[in-house]
Amino acid sequence: MVSVLATGTFEILHPGHLTYLRCAKSLGDELIVIVARDKMIKHKREPTIPEQQRLEMIQSLSIVDRAILGSERDIFEPLYEIKPDIIALGYDQCFDADELLEQLHKRGLEAKVVRIKEYHPGKLCRCSNIVEQLTKSIRQESH
Repeated sequence: MVSVLATGTFEILHPGHLTYLRCAKSLGDELIVIVARDKMIKHKREPTIPEQQRLEMIQSLSIVDRAILGSERDIFEPLYEIKPDIIALGYDQCFDADELLEQLHKRGLEAKVVRIKEYHPGKLCRCSNIVEQLTKSIRQESH
């Protein structure tokens, strides 16, 4: 059985997330998702939605076989237990695939890294765009 690992913040679920997870699932038999811990998110603002709620949302998706919260110390920590065959990166995730592969090998983790190229083209397929649109709508309503 080929296990595929997908990771993300998943703050506001949108069609882009579903495209990413569907493509990741198509690479193997089992899809395991790691939901990023609040304190480990460094590349963007801290999520508004608590990590436990974000995890529950991902767990509710039928395409996901298992979902867990990531480590609060080291992003590689859960991989020792999961031992994924493939790590699927979203088309816009900030990981450098070659650097990630190098870090995996340094830690004795043998997984293939695949960058998902497919994406959902809708404007509201990024959390930042959704927040921006909501903010505009609220401003318009208050005037």
